[in-house]
Amino acid sequence: MTLTRSRTLWLRTEPLHAVIYFEERCRDLGRALGLKGFWMGYFAARTAPMGPVESGPATAALGVFAPGMVARALPSAWQYVSPGRIVEERAVYTARALRALVPGIDDQAGALCQPLAAMVDDAPSLARPLFTANREVSERTDPVQRLWQLATCVREFRGDAHVAALADHGLDACEALVLAAATNRVDPDTIRHDRGWTEQEWAHAVDRLRGRGLLDGDGRITEHGRTDRELIEDATDRLSARLLRPLAARDADTLLAALERPVRHILAADVITFPNPIGLPQPTS
Repeated sequence: MTLTRSRTLWLRTEPLHAVIYFEERCRDLGRALGLKGFWMGYFAARTAPMGPVESGPATAALGVFAPGMVARALPSAWQYVSPGRIVEERAVYTARALRALVPGIDDQAGALCQPLAAMVDDAPSLARPLFTANREVSERTDPVQRLWQLATCVREFRGDAHVAALADHGLDACEALVLAAATNRVDPDTIRHDRGWTEQEWAHAVDRLRGRGLLDGDGRITEHGRTDRELIEDATDRLSARLLRPLAARDADTLLAALERPVRHILAADVITFPNPIGLPQPTS
């Protein structure tokens, strides 16, 4: 797959966002707020900018989680903590993590926030629920909190685009994961468990993809399936590239180069595991 500016933007912002899932103290955020386990904390923190959302809309926005998994966390999480408090606490936790992982992050944050904010402010909200909700809570006086929140906006803009691309290609949530696993993008057993699908649901999705010629009789991806998966990634890149429109090509390249330094520190600290359920690839250098 061609490494476009759009995809490079994802590779240079996803690790900044992902500290909330992988850094040890961030992983304990939900429990610290009185929530029951990691996954209730995950769903509450991920959807908190949308307000006290019910499980149905949350499942639709998140895209690839089993409905029952989301329903075990939402809306019951809001009985323990308000969405507003989670938004504030996740900013505090992630900024603390970034300061520990990236030397000089406060000095870098100001320069990074300016072009990121230009992209986020200019981006359209239509059909982008998680992006729009995060943009509405992106104003932060703390520069590192703001950097994390803007990186999260970029991440959720691409996520909203990816969910739209999956739907456009006629894939349901479980089928999307099965097809991604067939390309070795994610580990099948890990992603099935982490996204809440049963073995039977997974097997039925495999059968449906076989029937459409995307997998062969042994469950391996076909040429048709591989092409379809590449088209989904290309569509995600194309839709996500809208973010870069406010920046001249030279300014976009300057931003991407500047993002490389903090990301390099995060990856060097081995905070993010590989392979991982978010599909972030192992760095090549």
